[in-house]
This record gives sequence, C-alpha cells and structure tokens, in this order.
Amino acid sequence: MSKIEVNTVEPQCGTTLTLGASGDTVTLGSGASQSGFGRTGTVDWQTGSIKTSGFTAVSGEGYFCNTTSAAFTVTLPASPSGGDIVAIKDYAQTFETNNVTVGRNSSNIEGVANDITLNANAESVTLVYVDSTKGWVLVNESTTIYGPAFVAATGGTITTCGNFKVHTFTGPGTFTVTCAGNSGGSNTVDYFVVAGGAGGGGASSAGGGGGGGFRLSNSTCMPSPQTSPLATPTALPVSAQGYPITVGAGGSAGPSSSPSPGGQGGNSIFSSITSTGGGGGINDSNTASPGGSGGGVGNVGTVGTGNTPPVSPPQGNNGGQGNNSGGGGGGGGAGATGGEGPNPPGTEGGVGGAGSFVVSSGFAGCNGTTGPVSGARYFSGGGAGRSESTNKTGGVGGGGTGANGGSGVTAGTTNTGGGGGGGGSGQAGAAGGSGIVIIRYKFQ
Repeated sequence: MSKIEVNTVEPQCGTTLTLGASGDTVTLGSGASQSGFGRTGTVDWQTGSIKTSGFTAVSGEGYFCNTTSAAFTVTLPASPSGGDIVAIKDYAQTFETNNVTVGRNSSNIEGVANDITLNANAESVTLVYVDSTKGWVLVNESTTIYGPAFVAATGGTITTCGNFKVHTFTGPGTFTVTCAGNSGGSNTVDYFVVAGGAGGGGASSAGGGGGGGFRLSNSTCMPSPQTSPLATPTALPVSAQGYPITVGAGGSAGPSSSPSPGGQGGNSIFSSITSTGGGGGINDSNTASPGGSGGGVGNVGTVGTGNTPPVSPPQGNNGGQGNNSGGGGGGGGAGATGGEGPNPPGTEGGVGGAGSFVVSSGFAGCNGTTGPVSGARYFSGGGAGRSESTNKTGGVGGGGTGANGGSGVTAGTTNTGGGGGGGGSGQAGAAGGSGIVIIRYKFQ
C-alpha cells in the first residue's frame, strides 16, 4: 500500500511565502478549496442559474437576469463589507420592457439611500461596496440610471401642473411610458377613466340612460373632498411600454317605436382599469340594461343594475324604477341611484342619478392651478326619465331633461360619460355622452 504524504508549510509571522516559480500555474486539487486568498475585483458568473424572479445576491457572484416574463428585484447583500462585489447582466435584452430594480437593503448606492432601476436593453452593472458613506459604487456600468428617476411618457394632450404631467385622452390613443422611474422619484401613475354614457329609452315614458362607469385613483391628494369620494388612494405601477387607450363612445338613442332600448355606452380602458359603459334605459315593463351605472325603466319593469361588473370603490349605481301610470325612472349615476317615477303616477319622470366630481387642482397636482379639467366638474350622471306630461332634470353631468311635446330630448354631454334622457310617446330617446381618460404622474 502506498503511503499518503501530507506536506504542511508552517506559517511564520513576517515570512513571505512563494508558491511556484515565475510562469508556473498553481492548481488546487479536485475537491480542494481555498480560503484567505481574497478577491481581486472579479465575480464568478452563475451561468447554471439564470434568474427569472427576485432574489438576494451573494458577494462575489455575477447574475444573468431574464425579465422576459416580468420585472423583478435583485436585493443586495445585507451588512456588506468593504470590497464586496456583485454584478448583473441583462440576459435577454428585455430590461427596457421589464426593469430590474436593485434593492439597496439598507445600504446607500452611490451615496444615496435609494434603490436603482436598470431599464436599458443589454444593460450590465458591477457594484462594489466601499464604505457606509458611499455604500455600493457602480463600476463598469452600462447606461445605468441611479438615484431618483421619474416616470416619463408621451401620448394624448399633455399639460404640466406643478410637479405633475397630465395626459388627457378624449379619443383613442396610446400612453407610451419611455422611462418607468423608480421609488426614489416616481414609478406609478394616477388615473381617471370614465366610460361612455348610455342612450335613453324611447317610444313611451322611457327610462334615462345610465352614466358611464367612473374609476379614479388619487394617490397624491387624498382624502376627499380634494376629489370624488369614489377615489382610491392606490396608483398603478407602470413599465416602459405602450398602453393602448380606449375611450368609450356614448350609447345610441332608443328608437321611437317599441320596444325601444337605449344603446349601451362603450367601455373606457387604461392598463388593468376598465370602466364599463352605462346601461341603456328602456320603456314600459321591460328590463333595462346593466352597466357602469344601470339604465332607468318605464312603468313596472326591471331596473338596470350598476357597478356591473363589480369593482371597489363602485363605479356606479342602479337605474331608477318607473311607475305603473307612465313615469319612467332616471338612469343611475356615479354619485346616486336614478330617481323613481314619483307618485301620484303619471305626473313626471324620474330624476337622473347625480354624477361624481373631480376638482382639477386636486387631480392635476394639488397645487391650486388649473389642469385640463377646469374647476369642479361632474362626470357619469344619469339621464332623466320621461313621462307623458312633464320631466325631471337629468343628473349633474347627465343628459338633462326629457322632452315635452315632440321637441326631442337632451343628450349626454361629450367626454363626461353622461346618460341620455328618455323619450315620451312616439319619441326617440337621446344618445349618451362619450367618456374620457386622464393620466397623471410626478415628473420631477
């Protein structure tokens, strides 16, 4: 049996130890490991583990990050020491579409207490920890954005209000995010999405059209009454891409001959937010349509249900019930249910449900200046119901009164999502008003 020899080189204080002669290669045996040699500023690239979701990096390692499916965060090591090093590379050249956020994990990056965003295709960075003042410093970086970064975008009619940009769409278009920003600046947007209002029913004592769905976020100026009580404080995150914008058309007027349903309003859409078009009003003992707000009905028919499909906060209300002697109910509005055809029966139609309001200075930036929607404006009101004698007015932002005699009815106002008024005997109803989409974000 051969003898296994163990050679030990005894360390001595102050001794210089040289392994191998000039030009030689010192190789560790299979299964052996080294310690105490330190690192020379390089990383070991983890080619066998392509990253596709968030993880915490380890000093001395480089990572290929594949964001084809989704953006994610690479968290830097906790409690780093001077000389710790981490590298990141865009594996599939998709960082522009789906960013990588580099989470600082309580240490500074370039002397700033902010995460950084990697948002350029084929981007690569190497970060070396220096000290508690500068923290992680970027070396050999390629087109990196670090420190506070803000959302930047194009599309629609753009106005500036203080530190905010506001994009207004009165018709279809594309909201194109060219920079997704980061948490140190801005990386979310507020939205105001109003669908098209529905048409009022026609032919005989018809119900008014429902207002278009009303959905609003206001992460900057909460709580109400800066804006509608229907506002949510949760803004939408965005990435660098184009977001198609749909602005719902107003629903068509109900015809003058029975049955005479008003047309459904068109949906308005931005990103994951869909506001549903208003439900059409109808005459007699029929069933009105559901929608953002439901349509009103004549006589003793079935009202259209609002907030359909349901969202929170609700996007609208039910339509109004008619009475059995000729009074049509009002269409539902964002702020209230459509009015019933009151008793004594046959005297008047139901009032349209009130819309909800937006204060321009509140939505556009909270700085008291005028934005694209001047002053306090109401949206998504219901159209008025119609009787054979007199008529109630439509909800604020809605279609207004139904007609007397044969002079016609009042349509929903363009770009307010208002419902159209109902028609009387032998009359058509009125068309609903189109919707609107407004997007706001902090740009500096």
